[in-house]
Amino acid sequence: MEVGKILPVEAAAILHASPQFVRVAMQQQKLPIGTAIKMSSIWTYNISEKLLAEYSGKDIGAELEKIRGGSK
Repeated sequence: MEVGKILPVEAAAILHASPQFVRVAMQQQKLPIGTAIKMSSIWTYNISEKLLAEYSGKDIGAELEKIRGGSK
């Protein structure tokens, strides 16, 4: 399955955490699943499938399929 862009809300569901936790922890570089970059006053998040899989120990493609309802 091609996962495409992983959103903070999706990473939060996989990690059983809140989306706010994922965003703030990435901003503080305390959650090693990708990169958070502040562009002007807006944060953007690049979540790596590989890093998220390593951190969570889960099959990210299968988890995203469940979260996204099996359609893309």
